[in-house]
Amino acid sequence: MSELSEPFDPEQVYLPAEDTYLLRDAVLSVVRPEGYVLEVGTGSGEIAASAAKVAEHTFACEINPHAARYAKEVNGVDVVRCDLFSAISGSFDLICFNAPYLPTTPEERRHDWLEAALDGGPSGRDTVYRFLEEAPDHLKDEGQILLLISSLTGVEEVISFAEKHGCTAEIFKTETEEDGEELVVLKICK
Repeated sequence: MSELSEPFDPEQVYLPAEDTYLLRDAVLSVVRPEGYVLEVGTGSGEIAASAAKVAEHTFACEINPHAARYAKEVNGVDVVRCDLFSAISGSFDLICFNAPYLPTTPEERRHDWLEAALDGGPSGRDTVYRFLEEAPDHLKDEGQILLLISSLTGVEEVISFAEKHGCTAEIFKTETEEDGEELVVLKICK
């Protein structure tokens, strides 16, 4: 993991929230001790640290240098700093990702590291689509992807995109927030 060129700022780390816990619970319901697990965009490391208690072979990556440091120092996660799969090789039984899923206009952008965890582009699907283009190449034959998005992202659009890229996709777990937004974990397989 490369060192920070700027002072560590824990305010730039997306800390666990409802979406984190929903994906963590989904991961824990399917992870197996012998499995190889990758959490993309680990953030605080909550999910990877939880998965590592079950699966000995748990790995994580994160683009945000502040989050990568937090995940390593606070949650003991061995994390590689990279954008999606750019420094990842091999294949996994389970890949999970709490994607940046919020629709964000150029005017709403803050241009800081925390935003990288939230900003899904104008449709909310920019990073989700990049992830879905790359993830199947890192999945074992019987492996699965657990992808957390929101009703704001366009669940049917994401399912359709996954299917156009040769995968099957279905809603695995959901949770409705007080404001009516629905958090959705999709299960995606090759």
